[in-house]
Amino acid sequence: IGKKVQAIYLWWHKPVVDKELLQSLPNLKVIANSGVGMDHLDLKLIASFGVKMANAPRAVSSTTADTGMALLLASARRLVEVHNISISPSMDYCEADILGVKVAGATLGIIGMGRIGYKIAVRAKAFEMNILYHNRTRRKVQEEQAVGATYCKKIDSLLQQADFVMLVVSLTPQTHKLIGKRELELMKPTATLINISRGAVVDQEALVAALQTGVIRAAALDVTSPEPLPRDHALLKLKNIIITPHLGIKTDKATYMITEEAVENILAALNGLPLPSEVLPS
Repeated sequence: IGKKVQAIYLWWHKPVVDKELLQSLPNLKVIANSGVGMDHLDLKLIASFGVKMANAPRAVSSTTADTGMALLLASARRLVEVHNISISPSMDYCEADILGVKVAGATLGIIGMGRIGYKIAVRAKAFEMNILYHNRTRRKVQEEQAVGATYCKKIDSLLQQADFVMLVVSLTPQTHKLIGKRELELMKPTATLINISRGAVVDQEALVAALQTGVIRAAALDVTSPEPLPRDHALLKLKNIIITPHLGIKTDKATYMITEEAVENILAALNGLPLPSEVLPS
């Protein structure tokens, strides 16, 4: 049926789009991705076949921002740790030294202030947090003022000041291992790293060492590299970390909206109209 296929809807990176597949689909017009990240696709290769590409930023931004804030709050108040204590057969009281971190008044540093990053800032403002952000391009003054965010031109400045560092960047050659040993050592020893972007944005071996030696207080990850981690990975043995299985977009409504957005892009491509969420190769 290769000659009949005009569109591909990718769900969780399937099917794998490689040269062989593209050559087998001579009438392919568009590939619609179920999410924002496109790092699993060779955009230049696909474009060379005259195929358009689209993602689903509108559908996933609010849900992913919710995931980021959920991880922040869960880590700050040690929810996973105290849950395990609460359901333990030997539990008869809550230890007084199980202390969390106050969120109100704390400083959140957002690295990547795109659509999702900005929605995180909106949520953080409601929790009375001080907000710093680093981005390739600065937001408009009105947008900064609306959430009370302060722009940090250099990432180092943000890392040194933030109590919570939230990673919300796309995975590119420039952001691969963006947070490594040097960056972790710039952070406060009381700080928490939260990653809802892609696992490869963080040097995981450096993160293991930082968590083991108290360079930073804790980490909360919705993404790892690979996914899932090998069952003997050092990150899985630490108490000061929360790991979730890439839950960012996984709600019933978001899944429905992602499919709607994909269909909207596919129909536009098939009818020769501009794609609402077209992604161009850089």
